[in-house]
Amino acid sequence: MSQIERVAIVGGNHGNELTGIHLVKRFQQYPNLINRASFETLALLGNLKAIEEGKRYIDKDLNRCFTNQGLQNQQLSSYEDTRAKAIQQILQPQNQPFVDVIVDLHSTTANMGLSLIFCDLHPFLLRLGAYLSSINPMVKVFVNQQSREGGFLRSLCELGFVIEVGAVAQNILNAELFQQTEQLIYAILDYFEGCNQGNIPQRNSTLTLYQYIETIDYPRSDAYGGEIQAMIHPQLQFRDYEPLNPGDPMFLTFEGKDILYEGESTVYPIFINEAAYYEKGIAMYLTQKQQEVV
Repeated sequence: MSQIERVAIVGGNHGNELTGIHLVKRFQQYPNLINRASFETLALLGNLKAIEEGKRYIDKDLNRCFTNQGLQNQQLSSYEDTRAKAIQQILQPQNQPFVDVIVDLHSTTANMGLSLIFCDLHPFLLRLGAYLSSINPMVKVFVNQQSREGGFLRSLCELGFVIEVGAVAQNILNAELFQQTEQLIYAILDYFEGCNQGNIPQRNSTLTLYQYIETIDYPRSDAYGGEIQAMIHPQLQFRDYEPLNPGDPMFLTFEGKDILYEGESTVYPIFINEAAYYEKGIAMYLTQKQQEVV
């Protein structure tokens, strides 16, 4: 693994996720918190106008605007498309290489604890995940290889990843989760520093991770514009990363009828009932739990 020379910490890709926004503002005010001897760290706010207005986005989801095609298309003129091109320029100034690592800070209304989201099974990231989960059992690792093509900010560099923290409501700060996220960031930066200095911190030899299977939508009617017909079942709500077995209740209709999980094997739902995903037609992600030797 070559030396890490530049790290970007980005908050506020979604303007109503305050944890990352205020952490980045803190780091901008006190850069010594994120400075390390062997690499440069940049703290960057993402969707400036959405942050100002307290909205997830202005015209479209900024965190879907980082496709190669979109970044190269000068005809795309929405605020988020323009901001995505500006962020790319900040992350790769003229005559400089792209940042080595992007740490994209997000919060969620789902009970995700401290989640690391990777685009693939990159050995360096898996070792990082193993180390962080060994020092903090709240840390979980979710791998979504389909997201490499989804226009996510983290997909811009090989070592890009997300810290997803919850449950916390939109436009709300939770002091405990704020502090836990801050400490996790310092642990990540210290790990990079150790790697650069040839002193890789001790870690578990195996990592428990959750691999993406599919997304599940809410039951919807054919009429009324596809209006939802059921809610997340009370027995499933806030049970992210817990097993969902065939026959377990999954949804509850407005008439009080259980809708059961009909899959053939146990899965582990995450992003359960995420508020921002209603518009995307996502009630939860299903994952499989597996062990990876790192």
